Amino acid sequence: MVAGNSEPGTRDAIFLGITAGVTILYQLSFFVVAYGFRFDKVTDFAGATNFVVLAILTFLLRGSYYFRQVILTTFVIVWGFRLGGFLLLRILNWGEDKRFDDKRNDFWKFALFWVFQAVWVWTVSLPVTIVNASGRNPDFEVRDVVGWVMFGLGLVIEAIADQNKLNFKNNPQNKGKWCDGGLWSWSRHPNYFGEILLWWGIFVAATPVLDKGRWAVVVGPILLTFLLLFVSGIPLLESSADKRYMSNPEYRQYKKVTSVLIPLPPAVYGKLPLLFKQILLFELPFYTNSKASEEQLQAMHYHSFRIEGEALARVCWSDVLGLFSGRVDG
Repeated sequence: MVAGNSEPGTRDAIFLGITAGVTILYQLSFFVVAYGFRFDKVTDFAGATNFVVLAILTFLLRGSYYFRQVILTTFVIVWGFRLGGFLLLRILNWGEDKRFDDKRNDFWKFALFWVFQAVWVWTVSLPVTIVNASGRNPDFEVRDVVGWVMFGLGLVIEAIADQNKLNFKNNPQNKGKWCDGGLWSWSRHPNYFGEILLWWGIFVAATPVLDKGRWAVVVGPILLTFLLLFVSGIPLLESSADKRYMSNPEYRQYKKVTSVLIPLPPAVYGKLPLLFKQILLFELPFYTNSKASEEQLQAMHYHSFRIEGEALARVCWSDVLGLFSGRVDG
């Protein structure tokens, strides 16, 4: 037990300092292996399992074992091992992580990724860290159940979405196609929706313990949501998909009728006004790569024009031949 009788503010500071130090050492150790051996298969595993390490560490250090501490620590362990194991097995199966093609041989670029990952892990873990550090143990509340339900739904959605896409990718017949089956027929990024939902669930379940400055831990789920919506999640994947598939009218229709994040029936989502989608359903304008769209459509129009031109030339040439063979219809 660490700082069991300390003032709450002092105890929180101690736990925050310990988790920061452990996170730095944990990520640094994996970075040394990854960069030294040009082995980037452990990056996502290092991120997910770091959450587990912090949850278990803070739970054991405080030693009070209140029911919220037990439940939220268990939630993080289940989520971290599930996601970390899934991502590790997936990358071992695929062979390499294309995200690092321009980074694995560049020390500073590769190091920056690991620094960013350390900040992400430490910040998103804040609600669980503070709950485990706290000596407060309020009575059971409705907020507890709401948070647990949010976490459970998010975990199930993320796990199903991950498996849907893995099955899709492992089918040779789907090579060169985008995933539009299972949960991906209702959302273009259901796994991200699940992850956002479960971490907000953990925060909601932590709120009965929060008071005064401890409410600042809301920065954890806010950061996660911000990154997935505006930085490294959806924007990158949408841009990549647009570059590959925008010339395909079926992809454009899929994107038009499929929610970007929150799972909704395509028959419903496709009929909603664009402004409603943008304001309430996160269909943000920059999720469409306008440059890729224009280039793809120009290429498609050029290809169509060339085919039509070739067809017209063949017709004209056959007419010329027909003049000599007497086969031209009047």
